[in-house]
Amino acid sequence: MLEVKGVVKRFGGLVALNKVSLSVKEREFLGLIGPNGSGKTTLFNVITGYYRPEEGRVYYRGDDITGLRPHLIVKKGIARTFQIPKPFGRLTVLENVMSAAMYGRKAASRSEAKEIAMDWLEYVRLKEKADVEAKALNIVERKLMELARALSTGPDLLLLDELVAGLNPSEMMEVVKLVRKLVDERGLTIIMVEHVMKAVMSISDRVFVLHRGAKLAEGSPQEVSRDPKVIEAYLGEPIQV
Repeated sequence: MLEVKGVVKRFGGLVALNKVSLSVKEREFLGLIGPNGSGKTTLFNVITGYYRPEEGRVYYRGDDITGLRPHLIVKKGIARTFQIPKPFGRLTVLENVMSAAMYGRKAASRSEAKEIAMDWLEYVRLKEKADVEAKALNIVERKLMELARALSTGPDLLLLDELVAGLNPSEMMEVVKLVRKLVDERGLTIIMVEHVMKAVMSISDRVFVLHRGAKLAEGSPQEVSRDPKVIEAYLGEPIQV
């Protein structure tokens, strides 16, 4: 479904991504992990058109989307969340999510966008907050609204950037269950950047590890959690999966 081939991204003298290649199959849940500064969000920015790589290509369903503008990549069926949600504070939760549907893959009409938005707000359990101004939401609710906005664009491939960061353990596991159902019940494909190892290891089909801008390891959660290179560079100790 997605192929990243030999991508290089530099910022001045800093090589943020160094010939990174990965592939993702349809309806797969890929966990993307690594230390801070390892290139995870930069890779998301390359895939979604925010950065153009100096070398390498990105293919989605066989089409070369390298450097395509973000709004055109959304039209292809790729959506993402951001580490720090930035809602339109004076708009309601419903209006925030409707805006995503109206400018998303199918350019929904206002009435269609409202229906789409309400469906996803119900899915993420924010329906009762639909008429609340987004600036009044707490961090958990903002994260869930960010997820609903991305889903309302109509993606087949969803990129989640530290969605459960800042949540307590019970909140985290609730969100993890919601996200896993998107693959198992809705047929989406997901790449998830996360530092909370309990979350990413519990729901990923496969894990890809970045370190200093390059691939360090790749495999099942069990394989990666016991890889000596990953333990030394990132985990510190083996993780029970």
